[in-house]
Amino acid sequence: MNTAMILAGGKGTRFSEMTHSVPKPMIKANEKPLLIHIINLYINYGTKDIVILAGYKKDIISEYFNTILNRSKLESDLYTNNDISIKVLDTGLETMTGGRIKTGIEYKNNNESFFLTYGDALSDINLSKLKEFHNSKKPLVTVTAVRPPARFGSLEIESGLVKKFGEKDQAKEGWINGGFFALEPSVKDFIDNENTIFEKYPLEEISKRESLVAYQHPGFWQCADTIRELELLEKAIKDNNYAENYRAL
Repeated sequence: MNTAMILAGGKGTRFSEMTHSVPKPMIKANEKPLLIHIINLYINYGTKDIVILAGYKKDIISEYFNTILNRSKLESDLYTNNDISIKVLDTGLETMTGGRIKTGIEYKNNNESFFLTYGDALSDINLSKLKEFHNSKKPLVTVTAVRPPARFGSLEIESGLVKKFGEKDQAKEGWINGGFFALEPSVKDFIDNENTIFEKYPLEEISKRESLVAYQHPGFWQCADTIRELELLEKAIKDNNYAENYRAL
């Protein structure tokens, strides 16, 4: 699994306070774009072929890499640094997640499995274990299941009285799609066109065919859909030395 694709082309309308000027993955958390934190995670686990599935404000992403990496003379929007290769692939402004993924698979044009993640969440997931899990189960898709950060304290109410006032408990929040996938390239056969939402028909159909498995990660995970969540993410980075643990770019 030598390639990681990162979904970075959406308009990020839920975080419009910042995405009016930059694409969501370029929002900074502790002075570094979310996108770079994610890339550093992959690099530290030995995956150094990165394909950024860009669209909205793609040029801002390209300009950023143009300032920190070498621009390839062989291909436009390809940036290198020693053995690291980062391609900023234009997958279209209005393209849905499935269409972006299919464009990325067609760009790579090989039969190798690959990683995929969203560009707006960080985790301390062990990517080597995710890869091993995927290879052992041999599904079309492995999705990482995470427990969402508990946002509110819990209340147990009986006849209008609060019988128990609980602290936030992440373990009671259930499991959700954490956005770190391992995929086989044949998933493109389930994606009709650029309007296909990957999380709808493709994953639903693959699940029906019993070829979608979940790798459960109980550790750190935090998305950044709002300013409050970005603040929580920045605090977690500081508390866990996240940026120091995954420093490359």
